[in-house]
Amino acid sequence: MAFEGLTERLQGALSKLRRKGKVTEADVNQAMREIRLALLEADVNFRVVKDFIKVVKERAIGAEVLDSLSPAQQIVKIVDEELTKMMGETAVPLNKSPHVPTIIMMVGLQGAGKTTTAGKLANYLVQNEKARPLMIAADIYRPAAIDQLKTVGSQINVPVFDMGTDVSPVEIVRQGLAQANLQKNDYVLIDTAGRLQIDETLMQELADISALAHPNEILLTVDAMTGQAAVDVAEGFNDRLEVTGVVLTKLDGDTRGGAALSIRAVTGKPIKFTGQGEKLTQLDIFYPDRMSSRILGMGDMLSLIEKAQQDYDEQKAVDMAEKIKENSFDFNDFLDQMDQLQNMGPLEDIMKMIPGMANNPQLKNVKMDPKDMTHMKAIVQSMTPKEREDPDLLNPSRRRRLAAGAGRPIQEVNRMIKQFNQSKKMMNQMSKGNFNGMEGLMGNGVQGRMGKMAMNSMVRKNKKNKKKRLKNARRFKS
Repeated sequence: MAFEGLTERLQGALSKLRRKGKVTEADVNQAMREIRLALLEADVNFRVVKDFIKVVKERAIGAEVLDSLSPAQQIVKIVDEELTKMMGETAVPLNKSPHVPTIIMMVGLQGAGKTTTAGKLANYLVQNEKARPLMIAADIYRPAAIDQLKTVGSQINVPVFDMGTDVSPVEIVRQGLAQANLQKNDYVLIDTAGRLQIDETLMQELADISALAHPNEILLTVDAMTGQAAVDVAEGFNDRLEVTGVVLTKLDGDTRGGAALSIRAVTGKPIKFTGQGEKLTQLDIFYPDRMSSRILGMGDMLSLIEKAQQDYDEQKAVDMAEKIKENSFDFNDFLDQMDQLQNMGPLEDIMKMIPGMANNPQLKNVKMDPKDMTHMKAIVQSMTPKEREDPDLLNPSRRRRLAAGAGRPIQEVNRMIKQFNQSKKMMNQMSKGNFNGMEGLMGNGVQGRMGKMAMNSMVRKNKKNKKKRLKNARRFKS
């Protein structure tokens, strides 16, 4: 996960302040030293670190902070605000042309993920803006680059314009734009060539394409795993092309995150999107404030809600709620739920978006192996249609058959069926507003304690809402 090491170090530094009732200037200095080391180890640009620490320290040792009732919370708030400012304060949308098409030019070094990102961005525009984009294959040098873009285009049903590898990239772009005008495409994404390093030939070609196309956006695709080198790459491209924004790729493979924290502060260019994973749906708008909250272990509920809304089918959710209410939830529904949960990404990352979970020390020992869910799905898929619809049919001999079919131990089959029955019972009781006796269904491990906490919260909320309804009813009668 991105920023994992940095998150751990920053939480360690700030937790020491939280444990103190009164914070002195010496405490702040010690915390700043630890934060400085954490940022440098995360491969954040040293000039950015120096400026960041200076500003945070000046604000943190002010009388209004140290003399407040909760100085530690005030300092955490200051660190959060300055981290957000370092990364750009607010999300920056795509520049759009007043007339169609909006032209987006993708640039970057070879291997940074330009072609995949072009596909992800085209898919994002189709899904979120009902756009009709056209992609232009202008990389004639890398083997199979055109075929890759065509494959990506076919997966998301977006047309790709190409003229092979024997025509100059500038001519390909010229004719591609002419076709986009004829087809009335509202977006054009130009996939340009990259090199292993910045060179004059590459830059001149990109400059010629830019002079012809007059793009509304020149998006620099940067591999987050290159750390501080990403900042040098951004400066090199910007000097020749006037880059308008940055897309950070492979953020899920970089536990440090120095590029994300440095690139805006050094170049002044906003990070507009981040890419995590190979799926064409895995492109996210970059929100500096949300990223700061995640780095400090404060969760990111807004992104979690948006992810759930994006990946969950609304009609399926309504149907599921009705089935739970009628107590007709079966293994087919269970399978659908697992598929939709897997689409949201790794469970550890989802958990860390929940406030209070990211810095929960108990969660560090909880490893949610994606194979566990795959094994559960294999067991369900080994069932007959009748067994999925009626779990009561699963007697010992049938369970042995399932274990053999899924290649899993019989104990695992029994455990999964027991968990399914408990979940079904719990959901049915909750749908009727009955929260009594739920503790026994939660288990005794970390997940059990978390479940009990969530359940207690729901009970309190339910009681509070009941009191409010009674109060409003009395007021109405009077």
